[in-house]
Amino acid sequence: MGDARRPRDLLSGDPLLLTPEEAAAVLRVGRTTIYALMKAGDLRSVHIGRSCRISRAELERYVRRLEAPAPSAPAHPRRHRRTSTNQRGLFELTSDPVERA
Repeated sequence: MGDARRPRDLLSGDPLLLTPEEAAAVLRVGRTTIYALMKAGDLRSVHIGRSCRISRAELERYVRRLEAPAPSAPAHPRRHRRTSTNQRGLFELTSDPVERA
């Protein structure tokens, strides 16, 4: 059988590093989501040998970042360059350098 400990029980012992499965239980998401977050760079992991671990501090940092308000739009929005609508010359046929006899 699997580990029946609740997510709070995982943190009560204050382990310094969590497996991706334990991190998923703490955040109440799937293991695949944890791996996707690590691949995207949203969660930083540490590697010890071939083992991948996530620190409790990293999980807390990730949650704080989710809770933070989105940055406001810049005061001066970027203006796009207007392209010229002058299309004269785009489809003009030029004389063939080799004249047909």
